[in-house]
Amino acid sequence: MDEVSGETTLPRTWRPRAVRLVAYGLGLLIVATMVVLAVILPSEWRVMDRFLVVLLGLAVAAGLHMLGRPRLVATERDVVVVNGIRTHHLAWPEVLDIRMPVGEPWPCLDLSDGTSLPVMGIQSTDGEYARRGLEEFRSLLGRGEGREPESPGGARS
Repeated sequence: MDEVSGETTLPRTWRPRAVRLVAYGLGLLIVATMVVLAVILPSEWRVMDRFLVVLLGLAVAAGLHMLGRPRLVATERDVVVVNGIRTHHLAWPEVLDIRMPVGEPWPCLDLSDGTSLPVMGIQSTDGEYARRGLEEFRSLLGRGEGREPESPGGARS
């Protein structure tokens, strides 16, 4: 956000804070614990067994990465929504609104095709930071809006 004008500058990325801290912190702790465990295991454990213990820690960390990777990216040309597994590329005209009812964990984008898309890149656990991110993104809506098409014959109903 531009501090002087108060406008959101593009490109802009929103990421959850609390979830990322927990996911990556816990992932690091689990991998470190598994490495220490692999080193101090009794001598009956073979090298392959030790390797698999570390591999298990890395697999858990990869699963936690799926919780920490969500983000919402707004650029001049499009909007990119990265959730746990899928990434969605949307043109600005496709995004009609963003809403986050009280009590919901994350907002949803209302899309022009009548569907909605959850946006895990802004999460209610972040409190004021999430509210500010929601308002910043909402201020960008309307960038790609075109005019309403006229009805046949030029008459409006």
